[in-house]
Amino acid sequence: MHLQRHHDYTVWVGGPVPKGADGITLGSLIIVRAGAETSTYLLRHEAVHVRQWRRHGVFGFLVRYVGAYLTWRLRGFGHDGAYLRIPLEVEADWVARRSLATAVPADAPTNVAEVSSR
Repeated sequence: MHLQRHHDYTVWVGGPVPKGADGITLGSLIIVRAGAETSTYLLRHEAVHVRQWRRHGVFGFLVRYVGAYLTWRLRGFGHDGAYLRIPLEVEADWVARRSLATAVPADAPTNVAEVSSR
């Protein structure tokens, strides 16, 4: 178990994570299974949840998250179906995927002269 401090959040590697998940976010603490800390997608997804916690506050986040999950369960969806329809999860997935799709490669030119000489 170890902590990785980032600008806006802390990652707890090897902390308690619910069965079937690789990570969970509680406020500005992201908890991930050992080995999952190398997943760029997972860390970006959970970082969106950190921003959601800040935007909505503890009560607002929990009401939105649990309320949406229970609504979908009452509509007849199983756990996975209800989870995938939680708007906060949809947003986190979309933002994480989008940020990966538009990320600047590590080997990108760092100045205009390099680009013009290619």
